[in-house]
Amino acid sequence: MDNHNRNKMAATGDEAAAMDSISREPAAVSAALNPVVSGTAQAERSEDAAESPATTPKKPGTNSDGGVETAEEAVEPAEPDIDELCSDMFEKMAIFLQGELTATCEDYRLLENMNKLTSLKYMEMKDISVNISRNLQDLNNKYASLQPYLDQINKIEEQVSSLEQAAYKLDAYSKKLEARFKKLEKR
Repeated sequence: MDNHNRNKMAATGDEAAAMDSISREPAAVSAALNPVVSGTAQAERSEDAAESPATTPKKPGTNSDGGVETAEEAVEPAEPDIDELCSDMFEKMAIFLQGELTATCEDYRLLENMNKLTSLKYMEMKDISVNISRNLQDLNNKYASLQPYLDQINKIEEQVSSLEQAAYKLDAYSKKLEARFKKLEKR
């Protein structure tokens, strides 16, 4: 400690501040790296800090020692507000997911409407097929009721055919008779 105080008295102004910050920085860095430090070492450091309260941290680029970096200079640049970015991300994800769910709901709604229309078409087709079936059954009933008359028509047609054959035979016979009669008349 005595060496340190003598060096401080010999230096003046900026040099004293630079030397003081350089001499304190390794202790501050080691305190940050080693949080479990004995009580006496912490007390000595706090006395050291109390002795020189007028020293100010140096800004980057004004370091006169060349390559020595202080803890204040090594501070990372300020990041944007993480909470704001997270909330913005969650809002956008919510909008995206809501859009996806809305699209899915619309797809299901469209499918439901298509099913309803298909159901209505099938109901119409069912009604049409029921009407066709009823009409076909009516036609079958009418055909069944007309069947005896159709059978009679078939019998009459057969009789007409046989009568026609008989008429042809009679005509042929009458022609033969006529031919005989003319033959007898000529004699």
